[in-house]
Amino acid sequence: MKKHAFIMIFSLGLMLLVVPIQRVISQIEDDVIVIRPQEIDDVLNNPGMGFMTFQRFNGDLLNEGSAWTEGFPIDYQEFNGDLSNLNYPSTTIAYWRVYWKFMEPEEGNYRWDLLDRALETARSRGQTLLLRIAPYGTGAERDVPHWYRDMVGPEKEWAYSNPVNKWMVDPEDERYAKYFGGFIRALGLRYDGHPDLEAVDLSIVGAWGEGAGSELLSQPAREALVNSYTDSFRKTPLIALLMDKETNMYANSQIPVGWRIDCIGDLGFWAEDQNGWTHMYDFYPQEIINCRLENDWLRSPLSFEICGTFLRWRDQEGYDREDVKYIINETLKWHISSFNAKSSPVPEEWEDLVEEWLKRMGYRFVLRRFSYP
Repeated sequence: MKKHAFIMIFSLGLMLLVVPIQRVISQIEDDVIVIRPQEIDDVLNNPGMGFMTFQRFNGDLLNEGSAWTEGFPIDYQEFNGDLSNLNYPSTTIAYWRVYWKFMEPEEGNYRWDLLDRALETARSRGQTLLLRIAPYGTGAERDVPHWYRDMVGPEKEWAYSNPVNKWMVDPEDERYAKYFGGFIRALGLRYDGHPDLEAVDLSIVGAWGEGAGSELLSQPAREALVNSYTDSFRKTPLIALLMDKETNMYANSQIPVGWRIDCIGDLGFWAEDQNGWTHMYDFYPQEIINCRLENDWLRSPLSFEICGTFLRWRDQEGYDREDVKYIINETLKWHISSFNAKSSPVPEEWEDLVEEWLKRMGYRFVLRRFSYP
């Protein structure tokens, strides 16, 4: 019995000696180096997102006080080589809004040189250019081109004109789509797909091209004006003002179109005169759903603009940090890509809120792993 036990133990030991040891095989080859970067929490100046300069470029002086300029040719500042912006974030987008009259001062005579210089300057400052050609603003100096005014006559009291939409010309006049739309088509023919052109606002009626009264357009007029953009810009993104259900949905039925809103932060600017109505509490939450735009951020940029300026928020409207946090959170809920603060200073006491906002605005890619031999 003892002999048998010894033989069994000896045999087992021998088996252990002769069975080869299985080598652990690595899933990563020996000659491959794997790096796992650590995620950072910095503000990233990625293309096509974040704050933008307005009628200015990186390195330019900001607007003073609560005022701003728009609609006119750019007043170029002397550049000293410093791209930083005092009391304002660094940006990758420059926004230029200009009236039609300056781009086509004579019928068929296009001032492409104005746009070419803006594109070249943006590129030299590390930016791309976001563009709006507004058909008109308010007052004689912001009217349609003089040659078009001579053509259609001095009449400005249209059936739909009122202090809100401020139509300067009749958009139902077929000549409006022919000539303003014709300019937009010429613009697209020359600049669609330009590498320094970030996007183009789809601007058709209303003061400053903001679209007021668009719901009153007949369908033929609406389609003719919208088509001048959607037919002409198939490479450069289009961004339509949040106007009305018919106009926004029609534009999106042609090609993917982003959207913009121009009064972020209105918690009651005109509430006393409008029975408590505001953009932030009433118009935007309702119209985003009504126009079926809640998922457009998945395929197109969304560009928002401040109502007034940060200084007006603080000094005239009396906003506090909680108000600013609410406004910021609403824009993030709506998936903001970029923000026009009108090149007006960010108050020091809100700089930390803006910094956190920038970290969550637009897109942010995190690299978890890369390898090389």
